[in-house]
Amino acid sequence: MSANEDQEMELEALRSIYEGDESFRELSPVSFQYRIGENGDPKAFLIEISWTESYPQTPPIISMNAFFNNNISSAVKQSILAKLQEAVAANLGTAMTYTLFEYAKDNKDQFMENHNPVNSTTTISNIISIETPNTAPSSKKKDKKEQLSKAQKRKLADKTDHKGELPRGWNWVDVVKHLSKTGSKDDE
Repeated sequence: MSANEDQEMELEALRSIYEGDESFRELSPVSFQYRIGENGDPKAFLIEISWTESYPQTPPIISMNAFFNNNISSAVKQSILAKLQEAVAANLGTAMTYTLFEYAKDNKDQFMENHNPVNSTTTISNIISIETPNTAPSSKKKDKKEQLSKAQKRKLADKTDHKGELPRGWNWVDVVKHLSKTGSKDDE
């Protein structure tokens, strides 16, 4: 069988195996993501596997560069990738995407044993507040809705058609008044 036939068969198998699985995502017919761990789990991580043209005879490209993995240190990522590469070497020549995802699921605790969440959000927010200190307070003010008194609400409702729509032509300029104020150039 050619590499393309192997890929088509594996793609079909992956689609049927992971149908309805929220952790699995097909980015393209040759690129897949799988979230290892539940949403909200601090030890969850995302693996992306992309097939090369000659896959499965050549190794797929395995990546952990997804934004989802930003709280994982690069040392832990490298350790996970190294263990996955060992699994790739053992399965070279066979359809291995499912095997790699399952291997990662089975060994999640071992992979993440040295994981201490990198709190990048604090760093980013500190940088933002240092660079632009006025942004944070003003954004809080915008979130608060303006409180109107009953009289203000009535006045606003009288201006509109009681559905919140302003009547047609409410902002039109009276051409005659406008020209009489500005003075027409034809008069001179």
